Amino acid sequence: MALENKMKIAILSCYSGLIYRGVETFVHELGNRLTEMGHDVIIYQNGPKVPGAKYKTVSIGIKIDLNKFNTYLPFVNYYGRRVGVFTLKVLKRLDKDTDILFPTNGQWQALLVSLWGKTHKVKVVISGQSGPGFDDRINLWTFPDRFVALTSHQKDWARKANPFVKVEKIPNGVDLTKFNETVKPISLDLPRPVILSVAAFDFWKRLDLAIEAVARLNGVSLLLVGKGPEEKKLKKLGEKLLPGKFKMMSFPHAQMPGVYRAADVFTYPTVSWESFGIVLAEAMASGLPVVANKDDIRREIVGRAGILVDPTNTEAYAIALENAMRLKWGKRPQNQAKNFSWDIIASQYQKLFRKIKK
Repeated sequence: MALENKMKIAILSCYSGLIYRGVETFVHELGNRLTEMGHDVIIYQNGPKVPGAKYKTVSIGIKIDLNKFNTYLPFVNYYGRRVGVFTLKVLKRLDKDTDILFPTNGQWQALLVSLWGKTHKVKVVISGQSGPGFDDRINLWTFPDRFVALTSHQKDWARKANPFVKVEKIPNGVDLTKFNETVKPISLDLPRPVILSVAAFDFWKRLDLAIEAVARLNGVSLLLVGKGPEEKKLKKLGEKLLPGKFKMMSFPHAQMPGVYRAADVFTYPTVSWESFGIVLAEAMASGLPVVANKDDIRREIVGRAGILVDPTNTEAYAIALENAMRLKWGKRPQNQAKNFSWDIIASQYQKLFRKIKK
């Protein structure tokens, strides 16, 4: 890449190096690919360097209790305040010749970074990782130079939420070299067929609905992969309704390709306002049909690679899971996943950054 086309890109991701959810996956994959394209990418995070990181990592290291009970009051909740402290420390260390600032944690971070960007004449891009709702309204009303919607539905919503901010659409993605049908499945020690769900154990993921639906099926197991505050509640329910056919586990992200390949169907009963669900793309790339919440966001992501259903209707949810196991899906899941290749997505971000940098 010619020197004049090289950009200095600073991404703020408070929880990178500590946990590995959708946002942290997004930051790592995008950072690596932009670095491979020849850009100077610095990721400011709270944890240590992520294995396999090709970008520069700056670890801030403030104390965060990840088991702390949290409220959802904006700005004043525990994690919001911690992100604010993290952001102030990052802004003191930012290089003044930064071309693009990319905050990913919302609320205080979006506000403080947008103010810093306007003061120092640095372009700010915010991606709508929170989904249509209050957090992304805050992101939009900090007036970034661009707001990136992950789906067409979110793009339409964002334009109405703040018509004065320019909105682009770029989805999240999947690494097709890691998640594919050639990967060797891990051993789960569960009766087949196995239905898999990968998500944080939080209430809005609605994993209790998956447990209740699978419990209506004969001889079918359920594996929940993740961590979170709902773990004890879900474990108790799963062991009660699915004795001998239920497990809750967690794996390093590097092992997840083998986890997907060990399952037969993937399900994701999340709320309608969740912005994306990278796990959907990972599951489809691994050849799994998907049963997900019937909403406009999941409809765009899943396409013809699965079945959409209202998971609060337990009977309908169970029937959808049974149909997903029965139908012949061919290459539909893999073909749908190709729309979300990180290589394509990184190129779209590069094009956007260059456009607003001019």
